[in-house]
Amino acid sequence: MRFVVAGGGTGGHIYPALAIARGLQQRYPNCEIMYIGTGRGLEADIVPKAGYEFHAVRAVGIKRSLTPQNLKVPLEALAGYRESHKLIRGFAPRAVIGTGGYVCGPVLLSASRLKKPTFIHEQNALPGITNRILSRVADRVAVTFEDSLRYFPGRSRPYLTGLPVRPEILSADREKAREKFGVGAGEIMVLSFGGSQGARSINRAVAEAIGPLSALPGIKLLHVTGSGQHQDFFEMLKSGACQGDLPDNINMVPYMYEMPEALAAADLIISRAGAATLAEITARGLPSVLIPFPYATGNHQEYNARALVSRGAAEMVRDAEFNGTTLVNKLKQLLENRHELAKMAEASRGLGKPRALDDILDGIAELF
Repeated sequence: MRFVVAGGGTGGHIYPALAIARGLQQRYPNCEIMYIGTGRGLEADIVPKAGYEFHAVRAVGIKRSLTPQNLKVPLEALAGYRESHKLIRGFAPRAVIGTGGYVCGPVLLSASRLKKPTFIHEQNALPGITNRILSRVADRVAVTFEDSLRYFPGRSRPYLTGLPVRPEILSADREKAREKFGVGAGEIMVLSFGGSQGARSINRAVAEAIGPLSALPGIKLLHVTGSGQHQDFFEMLKSGACQGDLPDNINMVPYMYEMPEALAAADLIISRAGAATLAEITARGLPSVLIPFPYATGNHQEYNARALVSRGAAEMVRDAEFNGTTLVNKLKQLLENRHELAKMAEASRGLGKPRALDDILDGIAELF
């Protein structure tokens, strides 16, 4: 029982691939897994540390602008295809799973040519171009957002699974978490963050809003600045209204190591709209104010956010329009209408897919 898993470039492709790999090992304890990526992507560092056999193949994407680099694409693509073909033929997997990124091109195409069952998982509401092309030859496509089903052909039998989330996200105890973070009875805990490195626009808005936020009754704010922007955040505070210690109802940390507990304690989320973040938010049934990263490929974070907004689970503010005043007004609006906040939470819970990994594994199992 052998499987090939491929996905690369960004954590958004790599971590779902690793979640699927771990799920395969749990379902088939004696299985062998080979991970194929590129030597340039984050996977070259992350995957071996996770304990998986890793092989790098050549893979490139076509630049959207006219550039001499595009002349190399056909030769690199052919080389990557041959390298993938050799690896897959020698390993003889039961199925080949791709989660996106340029590397999936040569891997899934060579697997299809070798008559190996192929499976794609798409993370975003607006599918990446690689997965859209590969769906023409894939045996099965799983999607995170219902909105993306229309981008895939019927022959690939697309179906909705959601995105696998860490088990500890689902198992964290809310009452213990609220006690840990000092959230009192009747208080609303707002958790804001912009990813591990932070989001400058979210940091700036929080810094601008410190004064008004400290005056809002019944609110507790936990803000994660991001490791790379923690110092810059405090420089923003010094140049703004907060010259001394932070108000008692506001806490700042550079990185949240206990994110499962923080999500369990929270009543409202302010964040970017990456697929993994939204999967965790909806798995916990949390309402959110989303500020999509405007430079994400194909603006896919805005499509992700709109998938929640259209179903009443979130509100969205464009990055250029998000500031301290906007933040305070949004919080006041939601705090003054607890019924609306509860409706958003219910809608979010309805979008959550706690069985995402099992549904993905079931789809893979149908192929062999």
